[in-house]
Amino acid sequence: MSNLRQERVRELLRRAIGEAIRREFNVTDVGLITVNDIEVGGDLKSAVVFITILGNADQQKRGLHVLEQNRIHLQSLVAKSVILKFTPTLKFVVDDSIVRGNRVLQILEELEKSPPPADGAPAQ
Repeated sequence: MSNLRQERVRELLRRAIGEAIRREFNVTDVGLITVNDIEVGGDLKSAVVFITILGNADQQKRGLHVLEQNRIHLQSLVAKSVILKFTPTLKFVVDDSIVRGNRVLQILEELEKSPPPADGAPAQ
C-alpha cells in the first residue's frame, strides 16, 4: 500500500474524528478534546487516535471515559463522512506531549529569568 494513501487517510480521519468529537460532546462536561495525530494500521482496519484533553482532572477522566463509551458511535459518524472500504476500529490514547512541551518551555523561561552565577560561586 502506498505511503501517500496512508497519509491521506490519516489526515481525513483526523479531521472527521475531530469534527465528530466537537459536535457530539459538550466542552464543559468532558473538557476540550483535540485530536493530535492518528496512527493507521497498514491494512487501514485499525487506528490509534492520540488526543489531548484540556480541562481539570475530573474533566480529563470523564472525557476519556466518554470517548471509550462512544467509540462505536464515533466510528459510525466517521464512516458516514469518510468513504473507505473498511471503517477503522478506533482506539483512543491520551497524548501528553503538549503538556510536557509546555513544561519544558516554562523551565526554559525560568532559567532565562534567573541571574547568572558569579564566577567561582556555586550555582543555586
